[in-house]
Amino acid sequence: MRDIGLAGFLGALLLLGLKRPFLFILGYIYIDIVSPQRLSYFLLNSLPVSLLMFALAILGWLVTDRKDDVRIAPRQLLMALLLVYCGLTTFYLAEFQEEALNKWDWVWKSMIFAMFLPLTLRTKLRIESVLLFMVLSLSAIVIGAGIKTALGGSGYGSFAMMVDDNSGLYEDSTLATVAIAMIPVILYFSRWSTIFPSDWRVKSFCYALIFASLLVPIGTQARTGLVCAAFLALLLWRDTNRKMAYVAAAAFAGIVALPLVPSAFSDRMETIGTYKADESASTRLAVWGWTLEYVGDHPLGGGFDAYRGNRLAVETTTVTGSGSVRNVERRIVADQGRAYHSAYFEMLGEQGYIGLVLWLLIHGIGVLRMEWLRRHYRGDDIPDGEQWVAPLATALQQAHLVYLVGSLFVGIAFQPLILMLIGVEIGFDTYLARRRKEQGWKPLDQMVAEPGTPKLAPLPGQER
Repeated sequence: MRDIGLAGFLGALLLLGLKRPFLFILGYIYIDIVSPQRLSYFLLNSLPVSLLMFALAILGWLVTDRKDDVRIAPRQLLMALLLVYCGLTTFYLAEFQEEALNKWDWVWKSMIFAMFLPLTLRTKLRIESVLLFMVLSLSAIVIGAGIKTALGGSGYGSFAMMVDDNSGLYEDSTLATVAIAMIPVILYFSRWSTIFPSDWRVKSFCYALIFASLLVPIGTQARTGLVCAAFLALLLWRDTNRKMAYVAAAAFAGIVALPLVPSAFSDRMETIGTYKADESASTRLAVWGWTLEYVGDHPLGGGFDAYRGNRLAVETTTVTGSGSVRNVERRIVADQGRAYHSAYFEMLGEQGYIGLVLWLLIHGIGVLRMEWLRRHYRGDDIPDGEQWVAPLATALQQAHLVYLVGSLFVGIAFQPLILMLIGVEIGFDTYLARRRKEQGWKPLDQMVAEPGTPKLAPLPGQER
């Protein structure tokens, strides 16, 4: 029955895409996030649905979309350079060729789609449609995870949601990071949604989805999720006008929620401060140390999955007893082939210094560009139809920053959903650049308007 539902939904998208080819792009987003082929038992799991929708998305744009005033942003060029470099390390430097090719098989598609996506985002409606599909596709996983957590289910490494495969977005720490990162975008839709007007029904769904997203770190017991949630709280505090009221509300919510948190979650979170007693955390630090030594000998990187060559000896320390009588137990744990557990060390170990610098530039420029937009599209003198810009720039920047913090502890340097988010940022930025050029408008602090100058009306086709 599930196979029929999944196949029927994709079939409907394909049919509608024949009339509106932009829907092929939305279909690819859904497939890349939800992975319906992994949920299917027999109808979809034997078909290359991702590659098919990917090809239709690009073909639809080539045949039907406008190409005038196509803008290529510097970040797209940086992503192209990074993609070429990853290809070179995969085919010429990879120490584990077969594993590297397996990762390359999905990385190149995700990066090309992220570079291609901005070319299609020529209207606000399209920008919002892509973000809406990203949120709703992720909600298919998050809602199930939230329900399972609310019913008492939890456990790190065993929190299966719809699939029995702890990889991709279904991996615990990855899901916890992404779920928290997308909360600012959900908040944006709760107020500024135009596809679904922001009424009480939309607000109720958005707030319920945010609650489910906050439950994900509890259900997965992922420490990264707790760090991301705390960092997001700071970002939201930065942008609120009533800071003391916000702090009081956050403190009250924490006091109310604390008795409801499972003891297993509390026990795992305590290991953040006692990492030497936690084998997972100690091994992670050992892997980071090994990576620094490895890149010293291989400054160009070792290709995808180079971590498989590590050999580790980890010392853990456990203290038992209380008061003046305490026993300290130290033991050495041997391990090998442990993953990086950090996007930064993932880039360093796999792509060397060149890859890490390119990756940091892509993300750093994105954060700075969103900061520029949120600062220059605020105030009472913004032209009509542009009031949504600063809130969306803020939401995208917050989501991006939460990802950058979460990726300190999770190896998600090429996570497809985050690459899509970067693509949306680029498309959003270039769309606004086109509007400024066509309307001759600059932010108020960059021009002196003539008395009586009328505010600019939305462009044709920009009714949303």
